[in-house]
Amino acid sequence: MRGLELGDAAALAEAFARNRAYMQAYEPIRPDVYFTEAGQRDRIEGMLDDRDGGRLVPWVLVDTAAGAVVGAINLGSIVLGPLCSGGVGYWVDTAWHGKGLASAALAEVLRVAREEVGLHRVEAGTLVDNTASQRVLQKAGFEEYGLAPGYLHVNGVWRDHRLFQRLLHDDPPGA
Repeated sequence: MRGLELGDAAALAEAFARNRAYMQAYEPIRPDVYFTEAGQRDRIEGMLDDRDGGRLVPWVLVDTAAGAVVGAINLGSIVLGPLCSGGVGYWVDTAWHGKGLASAALAEVLRVAREEVGLHRVEAGTLVDNTASQRVLQKAGFEEYGLAPGYLHVNGVWRDHRLFQRLLHDDPPGA
């Protein structure tokens, strides 16, 4: 796991193209340009702008032996002050499912959220039927706290999501 860089555009485009059919059930409808290096370069530039504003911390998961991107995870929607909260989102290449990659990445993101960003709480949402992702969150200590009807427009339909949170500490903001 390492920080996202503009130079990751080609590798991300390859990873998204490789996993396009699988991810379709979990993602918004994406234009064809999304699966190109140029499309990913534009997307990364926007993400890096959000990172510089302190609202997003994006990482890629890399198979160092093959030099390929095999997933991504981000800590976003960061709000400090009395809320001290953020949201996490992730995906893993189908060839890497079931190998603990998402769990390991999530553990590191939670460490960063607490120790470096100073968050009190991290939240995540999953499609109601995405039991694999729910298991990852539960293993990381997240608790389900609600159901959000019509939460995200996924694959052309407004889909319900289960909402999860993990409280990281009880210290006052800025402590």
